[in-house]
Amino acid sequence: MANPRSGGGKTARYGLVRRAEDMGAQVWTTSAEGDAASLARTAVEEGAQVLGVAGGDGTVSAVAAVAADTDRSLVVVPAGTRNHFARDLGLDLRDPGRALDALVDGEPAQVDLGVIGSGVFVNNVSFGMYADALLEPGYREDKPRAFAAVAPDYVKGKQWVEARVDTPWGTVEFPQVVLISNNPYHLATPRWLGRRFSLTTGQLGAIVLKRPTQAPPDLLRHLRGELRQHKRGAGPADEGAVTWSAPGITLHGDVQYLDAGIDGEAVRLPLPVLCGIRPGALRMLLPKDRPGIPPERAVRH
Repeated sequence: MANPRSGGGKTARYGLVRRAEDMGAQVWTTSAEGDAASLARTAVEEGAQVLGVAGGDGTVSAVAAVAADTDRSLVVVPAGTRNHFARDLGLDLRDPGRALDALVDGEPAQVDLGVIGSGVFVNNVSFGMYADALLEPGYREDKPRAFAAVAPDYVKGKQWVEARVDTPWGTVEFPQVVLISNNPYHLATPRWLGRRFSLTTGQLGAIVLKRPTQAPPDLLRHLRGELRQHKRGAGPADEGAVTWSAPGITLHGDVQYLDAGIDGEAVRLPLPVLCGIRPGALRMLLPKDRPGIPPERAVRH
């Protein structure tokens, strides 16, 4: 499955369809009539034992759900804008086509899948400013403008997540940011901030930024500063940022729905929101050469 719109047209720019077909793969392209999940299910019905996906994180997530449910192996080709999942797998983001080597002599692996309701996520579920930006018209075409449109109310402390989040240190009410990830993000060192060194811990990562009593001058800088003060698993609820890991995380509240972003796709979720994890649920085929794997010293740190 290839998404021609992902990453500003990376599929065409890197000739990924031709390269995949030259290796014997049958390629379907997503369209208004055929989304990635539907195409993946059709491929399974026609006998496919390996599913491949070239696109951004949202496209990858849709095909990963089908692969996990049908016990098929998945090959990921990083053809999106950010490619967070592919990055944390160690794939080469500069030359997406190198991921196709997995079709020839791929190394099998099994990684975790995040679960939210009846759906899954490979990266994260977000609530707050990012989720609101996803709902802005023209977000895909002009992301800075979308963030600029929603940021002022958060910066001024006038906007927050209409929910309560249970943490190991008690309940946080009406936070400004909630980020729940499939495996915890590394937070200890600035260079690797936001990376996942493992996708097999069987744990969700949670980051909650409390609503400040006085609005910070720069919300994003405030968030970065708070996270640098906390390592995973540390941070009592009276601090600005609360971070922890757990196999399940719940948001609840008095409103009926919350806007959220799941792997970069805007959704509206009914409360309570229950997030969990399926350890080792996704079978992967990975190329042997993965230049994005962090050095061992960074992982040890």
